[in-house]
Amino acid sequence: MGVIIFFVVILILLVIILMSCIKIVPQAHAYVVERLGAYQQTWSVGLHIKVPFIDKVAKRVILKEQVVDFAPQPVITKDNVTMRIDTVVFFQITDPKLFAYGVENPIMAIENLTATTLRNIIGEMELDQTLTSREVINTKMRASLDIATDPWGIKVNRVELKNIIPPAAIQDAMEKQMKAERERREAILRAEGEKKSTVLVAEGQKESAILEAEAEKQSAILRAEAQKEKMIREAEGEAEAILKVQKATADGLRMIREAGADEAVLKLKSLEAFEKAADGQATKIIIPSEIQGLAGLAASTKEIWK
Repeated sequence: MGVIIFFVVILILLVIILMSCIKIVPQAHAYVVERLGAYQQTWSVGLHIKVPFIDKVAKRVILKEQVVDFAPQPVITKDNVTMRIDTVVFFQITDPKLFAYGVENPIMAIENLTATTLRNIIGEMELDQTLTSREVINTKMRASLDIATDPWGIKVNRVELKNIIPPAAIQDAMEKQMKAERERREAILRAEGEKKSTVLVAEGQKESAILEAEAEKQSAILRAEAQKEKMIREAEGEAEAILKVQKATADGLRMIREAGADEAVLKLKSLEAFEKAADGQATKIIIPSEIQGLAGLAASTKEIWK
């Protein structure tokens, strides 16, 4: 009975040892394996089996991009202003072996390297330049950190300045400066608004005067055209009246001719036509020579026609 229990225990231990030798590496991970204390290989994603009591997983490495937020670091600018800046570093492990054996504490190493690099960059810049050159600082820091962390199997993808905290006195001065700048811009905008308003009013008055002059011009043209039309119609009326008188005279002469009147009667009727043409208003009438000889006969003949 005791022998059976012994073999059962041995079998259970063998199963446990065998299970412990089977390793599954998940996605975006890598295992650094040592054999008898020396680096053996790096396991990638999948199923792996190690030699019992000889091989061991020395380090489990995450290959995904990682983010570390470092505490604010005191830095001094070129114009001797002390400020505090905290940074955020985005990095990724590219070589698990170098990451496992390159440096003892990679995160602490990156933090110290970030602080020293930041002090070197800020020390070459003045306060105003520091506050307005975040992108330049980020680019310089990323390039420096990426080169420095290559021997550790780390690639720095991005560095961002999270906060720049100047001294309280500098902050007060900056706020006053910003307030004065806002007031100056407000005054400029108000003056520009008043200028535009004055220009618009003047343009409106100018446009109104132009429209009034144009209206007066159109009105004068219409009046002149109406007067011209009136004169034309009056002239046409007078011409039509003259034509009617001439037509009536011609009709009378034709009737006289048809009635058998001689040449003398026709000339006498012509004299009457001259009399009507004078209408009692003309002071001088020019009589053709061919009817001047009938002047004496006109008076006597006039009584006959009446």
